[in-house]
Order: sequence, then structure tokens, then C-alpha cells
Amino acid sequence: MNEMNNEVTIINYEPQYKEAFKTLNEEWIKTFFTMEAGDYKLLDNPEEHIIDKGGHIVFAILDHEAVGTCALVKMSDEPLRFELSKMAVSPKAQGKKIGYLVGQALVDKARELKAESIFLETNSVLVPAIKLYEKLGFRHMPISDSAYDRCDTQMLLTFND
Repeated sequence: MNEMNNEVTIINYEPQYKEAFKTLNEEWIKTFFTMEAGDYKLLDNPEEHIIDKGGHIVFAILDHEAVGTCALVKMSDEPLRFELSKMAVSPKAQGKKIGYLVGQALVDKARELKAESIFLETNSVLVPAIKLYEKLGFRHMPISDSAYDRCDTQMLLTFND
């Protein structure tokens, strides 16, 4: 079991993987939903809309290829709050715990930065994703306005240290 995870390396954003960030996300979004304006904004310009605004993006690399990704989008400074966004795993790399690895890397990053919380939006049809978020420590919360039509589930992870 551990052998598998040794093949997967989690790295911080590098411009060479900008296209993979979009491709990996488009692939799953189009499988279940349709791409929305908010998707294009973040996926076409991740540096401008995520990195330059104090956010973070990680990639899971397997055999020199980006097979998974996830972003931490900064929502506010005082208190420091992030949104976990754009988690995607290539179908060919599923079953290797990649979603968990990229998610955990960003939860650790937010904790290290002394964030108050991480928020996320998803859809109830994505049962494996919701189970993954629960495993990462996210709890369901009452739903409020979302930028995405497909969102019917919102979750929150609060750091109390």
C-alpha cells in the first residue's frame, strides 16, 4: 500500500502545470456538470486569481505528470480564511488517495498559516468527494449564497488551535 503513495509527490504550484490545473478540473466538471463563469475565471488565470492573492495550489505528480490538483483560495485576511477549491484527480490515477493527499497538503498549509477556517462548496451527487472532505475534518453547514449553480452542499473546517 505504501509503495503506491511513494510514487506520488505533492508539489506547490509551478507555471509549467498551469494547463494541467485547467485540464484536470475541466475533465471532471464536464463529466458531471457544465463549466461556469467562475470556473473559467480561476482555471484560465490561476496565478492572477489565486496565487497573487495569497492563495496556494498544489499538484500530485505521478511519473512526471500532474494527475491531481487542488487550490486554497484566500477569502479574507482578518481573520485569515480560505476556500478549498478546484480539487481534481485524473481518472487514470483514481484509487491512489490523491484527492486526500492534495487536500491534506492544503489543510496543513492553512493550519501553518494560522488560518481560522477553510470553507468549501460541492454537490451532493459527489459522494466520494464528500466522504473525503469529512475525512479531512470538514463539517456540513447550512447553505448560503454560492457563486456556482451546481453547489448544493457547503462544508467548513475550523482550526481551534
